[in-house]
Amino acid sequence: MLDFRLTSEQEHLRQEARNFALRELLPVAWYYDEIDATPIPVIRKAYDAGLINLDIPTRYGGRGLGLVEATLCTEEMAAACSGLATSLFDNSLGMEPLLMSVNDAAKEKYLPKIAKEFKMICFATSEPTMGSDVAGMRCQADEDGGDYILNGTKYWITNGAIADYASVFATVDRKAKHAGICAFLVEMNWPGVTVGRTIPKMGQRCSNTVGIHFENVRVPKENVLAPPGEGFVLAMRTFARTRPTIGAFGVGAARSALEYALDYAKKRRAFGMAISTFQAIQFKLAEMFQKVETARLLTWKSAWETDQGVDANLSASIAKLYATEAALEVVNEALQVFAGYGYTKMFPVEKIFRDVRLLRIYEGTSEIQRVVLASHLLTEYQPIMPPLEDLPLHREFDPLDPMAAKAGQNVWRCRICGHVHYGDHPPDVCPYCFFPPSAFKRIETPPTGS
Repeated sequence: MLDFRLTSEQEHLRQEARNFALRELLPVAWYYDEIDATPIPVIRKAYDAGLINLDIPTRYGGRGLGLVEATLCTEEMAAACSGLATSLFDNSLGMEPLLMSVNDAAKEKYLPKIAKEFKMICFATSEPTMGSDVAGMRCQADEDGGDYILNGTKYWITNGAIADYASVFATVDRKAKHAGICAFLVEMNWPGVTVGRTIPKMGQRCSNTVGIHFENVRVPKENVLAPPGEGFVLAMRTFARTRPTIGAFGVGAARSALEYALDYAKKRRAFGMAISTFQAIQFKLAEMFQKVETARLLTWKSAWETDQGVDANLSASIAKLYATEAALEVVNEALQVFAGYGYTKMFPVEKIFRDVRLLRIYEGTSEIQRVVLASHLLTEYQPIMPPLEDLPLHREFDPLDPMAAKAGQNVWRCRICGHVHYGDHPPDVCPYCFFPPSAFKRIETPPTGS
């Protein structure tokens, strides 16, 4: 039995997040977007309110909540500012390799600090010349007496300039591709770690993004999260778990754009009446609403599957793909409803439009999600319908009428054009496509009439 109701605890958490977003994020979003900076005091307030690090297990001092709860909070934060929501969410992304690793000592050391001491942790896989091609990373990790020496640069690192720790992926052998990748927990104050300037971006300017350079950085063996050969799998497992939350970014931003457009349409007058009375505007609003609702359901489904221990790789890709692309479509239509005013910085849609454009890129581009889904369809998907060459497309008799059936005769289907032939043998030539008898396949023998 399906049940889409949230528990009372989940509803309470969502309301907490909503109140916090309206009270703390919304008032500062446009100012910090303008100056291209991350309001760390707001992140600290979210930490104090227990609205980040939700997935740290209780044994380490966390709340031990699941991905469904994370998506509920993320939607509310992203509705106020998806840039700030990105920085708030990034701690979960940065922690995920640590949480999923088998390095229990590292968990005991770092997770309580993150839970109890307001420590930030970032996630570092991408590089200046490598994004989606994780196996093509160049950041080098050379083993030295059980420790590793890191050299190289990571790029597009959210919260890199404000983080205390980083989950870093590197390779012991560039030629080995996937088999050479390993992962480490790096403390950002270690010698040899250098943070670059803030990368100037079109949107999500409330979220810090930098490059991080490693020059002969010694990582002790106790900070290895994945040995060579296991790092790639850990990175992919991380993305599979965090992609539903990216869907929640899209839902939150799109929901706000819809609500702003709805409010504007009710109040803006043209030709002597509110533009909300025009069917063209009503249809836009209706489609926007449909996309927000659909995106939320897909996001919840993938988050729920993850919490149930089900392999949610496919549903996470679907949610991430649909929700982020739907968000851009919704915000684009919202801007159209606002018309010229929507294109100005005096109204909110312009910023939302800039912010949501990134959602189709990070944590696996839309193209990568399509690759994941197409690969599944072509190699693993089990169709329910029979193959085309086996379809009994009867048009010459009623299969429910045994007297009308061509009793005792075989049914042959042309695998080229689909023509169905009745008889003991296939025809000498297909009357439609002229292929020989070898093009026909026997698909069934109709029941004998009674």
